[in-house]
Amino acid sequence: MKEKPMVKIFIDEKLVEAEEGKTILQAAEAAGIAIPHLCYHDAFEPRGTCRLCLVEIEGIPKLELSCSTTVKEGMKVRTQTDRVREARKGVLEFLLAEHPMDCPICDKAGECKLQDYYEEYGLFESSFAESKTRREKKRDIGKNLIHDQERCILCARCVRFMDEITRTSELGIFERGHECVVDVYDGMLIGNNYSGNLAELCPVGAITDKDFRFKTRTWFLDKGKSVCPLCSRGCNISIEHHKGFARFSLPKRVYRVRSEYNPQINSYWICDKGRYEYSYLDKNRQTTIHAVKNGQPVPMDWEQALDHCATEIKKLIYKNKTSRIAVVLHSWLSNEELFLAKKIFLDDLQAKHIYFSDLPSEEGDDFLLTSERSPNRKGALELGFDVKPFALKNVEDTIDILIVFGAFLIENFNPADIREALTHIPVKILITPQESELNPLMDLVIPSAHIAEKEGSLTNTDGIVQKFSPALVPPGSCHSELEFLSGLGKGIEENFSFYKRLSSGDAVRKKMAEDILFFREKE
Repeated sequence: MKEKPMVKIFIDEKLVEAEEGKTILQAAEAAGIAIPHLCYHDAFEPRGTCRLCLVEIEGIPKLELSCSTTVKEGMKVRTQTDRVREARKGVLEFLLAEHPMDCPICDKAGECKLQDYYEEYGLFESSFAESKTRREKKRDIGKNLIHDQERCILCARCVRFMDEITRTSELGIFERGHECVVDVYDGMLIGNNYSGNLAELCPVGAITDKDFRFKTRTWFLDKGKSVCPLCSRGCNISIEHHKGFARFSLPKRVYRVRSEYNPQINSYWICDKGRYEYSYLDKNRQTTIHAVKNGQPVPMDWEQALDHCATEIKKLIYKNKTSRIAVVLHSWLSNEELFLAKKIFLDDLQAKHIYFSDLPSEEGDDFLLTSERSPNRKGALELGFDVKPFALKNVEDTIDILIVFGAFLIENFNPADIREALTHIPVKILITPQESELNPLMDLVIPSAHIAEKEGSLTNTDGIVQKFSPALVPPGSCHSELEFLSGLGKGIEENFSFYKRLSSGDAVRKKMAEDILFFREKE
């Protein structure tokens, strides 16, 4: 694609280069110059509804909207003159004339743009003597959303999202003048798979999220970026979690998942599945290492568990019976972890029983959500795995060691059938982030970390490789599968020096890129 020519403009006497066709607001934001706005969003065409982004342009008598005025060579823009600041103050006064002063109980407090701009440009007493118009509060407008019509500033972001992104058009602006309200159409409720984006889009507290509503305050939350593992799209997300208080415990750790902008994959949006189905991060977590002897758990430490696994495998190496090892992997493992698993079990041990057990497919849509519920199946294929689905008959004969990663077997088979199929296997090892009905069937259970708690990379359905870093600290004795596999590779001593060099995600990623062309970074 041919690059557009650049133009030079001055914003507050600072020379700024901007692409031809960009707006003043876009050029200013790219240069780190803040211009207030409430209705503008990069995903939509500008409408100039809020009037807060007014700026002064040399040679033009009236103030202009920076969100819709395109840059021109030599243009001189001022964003902080007395005239501009007075205009913004006037706009804020009109917005606040109808806006209720319920910031102390509003979920948006702490991240409300109206609140921020009033502090920067306002801090004034209202000159309106009239009573505020009363409108509906706590209005249920559908899936996961509560609408407070009194707080709405008519920015129309939500309406534009429904018209331009989901194309479902459940929302509209009704009535005229000071009677204007955003509302759902008669007989309709918001039920599409991207409804949660509305609460994130709303610049004030008009649309709030039932899942987050009154659970905590935003200033208590820490944020970490990650990749959503709930389908093969690999949307970029921000996980917001509470570090807790010293004097009392909290009901949960993660309070909210929001979208992170990625123009290649998910733009500004995520589906409701990725936004709301985050309970797996804390639900039924396996946090302790233990062996099972005579039906009772026996605690172990990390080194003992690794040594036990390596010792059992070495017994088969000495007998030249590594073909009696069976491994069940899954596509929630990172590229680096799958790379190590392939090196150990296929290349070094030449095990013939390598299978995958993933979540069953579900219905997708024609936007972001795919039917595949595995974030890294494409990566497994590019690494050279056959990705054969596991069946219980695969371990009915001649298996001495079974190593299972994850608890997805429970999603695919009846626990009683699993018990019957595994009874004759002498050594059964489970590496899992969550407790399940698999645990009592195993001889050794090792807790592992979720994607949000470790480093690595995933390959999405379109073949885009994305690196991720820990957004959360893994609980208890949880370690990443990369740490387990690296330690196991060293422990079985078939290629100690090789695995000694591969104890970090970066080291494995570098080696993976050397060996496999697909994983080399594209210039």
